[in-house]
Amino acid sequence: MIPITKVDVRDSEDLVVQVIRSGSLAQGVMVERLEKEFAGSLGVANCVAVNNGTTALVAALQVCDLEDGDEVITSPFTFVATLNAILEAGGRVRFADITREDFCVDPDSVNHLVGSRTKVLMPVHLYGQCADMQSIMAISERHNLKIVEDAAQAHGATFDNVSAGSFGIGCFSLYATKNVSCGEGGLITTNDNQIADRLRVLRNQGMRERYKYEVIGHNYRLTDIHAAVALPQISKMRAIAAQRSINAAKLSNGLAHLSNLRLPGELSGRGHVWHQYTVVLRSESPVGRDEFIAKMYEEGVACGAYYPKLVFDHDCFRNDSRVVVDDVPVASEITKSCVSLPVHQHLTEQELGKIIESVTKILS
Repeated sequence: MIPITKVDVRDSEDLVVQVIRSGSLAQGVMVERLEKEFAGSLGVANCVAVNNGTTALVAALQVCDLEDGDEVITSPFTFVATLNAILEAGGRVRFADITREDFCVDPDSVNHLVGSRTKVLMPVHLYGQCADMQSIMAISERHNLKIVEDAAQAHGATFDNVSAGSFGIGCFSLYATKNVSCGEGGLITTNDNQIADRLRVLRNQGMRERYKYEVIGHNYRLTDIHAAVALPQISKMRAIAAQRSINAAKLSNGLAHLSNLRLPGELSGRGHVWHQYTVVLRSESPVGRDEFIAKMYEEGVACGAYYPKLVFDHDCFRNDSRVVVDDVPVASEITKSCVSLPVHQHLTEQELGKIIESVTKILS
């Protein structure tokens, strides 16, 4: 089976052993090194490490000082962590539609939703490509709104040569399947020193100094072991994205003849890091999305639907007054027809050929 993702962190062994031998496993020097190197790689002033990507979103929203009834506009085509974080931080959620070109929020839809209670815009940089941050920043400035970027899948992605995570408060995941991974972990980036300071106090039970509590805080800390696993990948982040981009180009070249398949692309001015290679089955496809996935597995190729439902389309959210179900026709259409194929940096030429051959066989 060709896996949709493959994790290889053996380069981290020496640093992990170093932490174990030190006898100090909690947040320490390795976390500090990870923060400095990630901030440097993105060209931002500050990075604050936390225990997972969802926590990154929650903490970022908490320092936005949401009040009861304040609204956060985000995408309905995302992982549930985006929605859960807004609710945990006390916000009310509004959903903008997405565009077919980048799977990210449509700025026109975002603008339509802005109202008197809108406090935060939370674009999701999906699959490794930034949302249209020029338009989103213009909306933010026009209405004096804060920006929290859900960049969980966008380590190193850029918009007009500016890194994801630089436009507002950036939130990245280090979950096991991400381009940079340590199993569980999160990184928050910001150019605002005061926000960074608040985040560091917040993640440490509200303490700046031991037993001196300044705010109601939490334990959001990352361990040095997790940081040691992630550290060697930071210097390789661009190389990982470059290999994934090469693989994406080979997939696109091999599948371009299929008229019943819409292929993803890197939009002008955007640096795509190809966390996922997501295709869309057109209406004339001989098989539906779920049958396509089943047949791909029969061919020995793992793939998946990210995401099979709109994020609010689950029973646990249906009667929650904080979750406002907006009309999102494009996102609704994409959820029924999207499939992500393997594109990770460990794929061989033979495996890429097998993926192309399998897709062609099923859709021809």
